[in-house]
Amino acid sequence: MSFEITIDHRIGDRQIRLDCRTRPGLVALFGPSGAGKTSILNMVAGIMTPDRGRITAAGETLFDSEAAINIPPARRKAGYVFQDGRLFPHMRVQANLLYGRHAGAPMSFEAVLQFLGIGHLLDRWPVTLSGGEAQRVAIGRALLSGPRFLLLDEPLSSLDPARREEILPVIERLKRELAMPILYVSHDRAEVDRLADQIIAL
Repeated sequence: MSFEITIDHRIGDRQIRLDCRTRPGLVALFGPSGAGKTSILNMVAGIMTPDRGRITAAGETLFDSEAAINIPPARRKAGYVFQDGRLFPHMRVQANLLYGRHAGAPMSFEAVLQFLGIGHLLDRWPVTLSGGEAQRVAIGRALLSGPRFLLLDEPLSSLDPARREEILPVIERLKRELAMPILYVSHDRAEVDRLADQIIAL
C-alpha cells in the first residue's frame, strides 16, 4: 500500500473528506477545480493540518489525530512538485537543484541531470527557462531532496500542448523506473487515464 488517507477538514464553508487506501504506483486525485485536490496534497506534505483523520505514506504514519501524531513537513520526506514549479528566481538552475539536496536521494546529481535531460541548463536563470524546462528542473530538485514519495500538483496545467508532451514521458519514466509512491493531482481526464495506476475521483 502506498498511501492511506482518511481526512475530514473544513476550509471556510467547504468540507473536504477523503477515505482511501491506494495501491503501489501513481495514484491520481482527479476532479474539478475547487474539489480540494491541492489541499489534500498539502495535508499529506504537512503544509496543512486536517481537523481529524490519519495519513500514512510509504508505510509511515505522518498524521493521526487520535494518536496525536503530526510529523513536521521537513521530516516527512515528500518530494513536492508544484503547479508553477516555484524555482528560486535569484538562483541559477544548478543552485536550485542542489537546494535541499539530501544524501539519501534515490538518484545521484549526475543521474538526475541525465534522466531529465537538463545538464545544459545548469548556468541558466529560471526566468530564461521554458515552462517544460522549469518543470523538469522542479522534478529534479524534488528527486534530489531524498524523498520517500512524490507529490505532483497539476504539473502540466500551465504548459502548452508541446511542453505537455515533453513532460508526460518524464512522469511515465518516474513511475516506471523509481518504484516510488506518487500522488498526482489533475483535472484533466485524458492525462490521468494515461498516467495513473489508480484514479480517485473527488
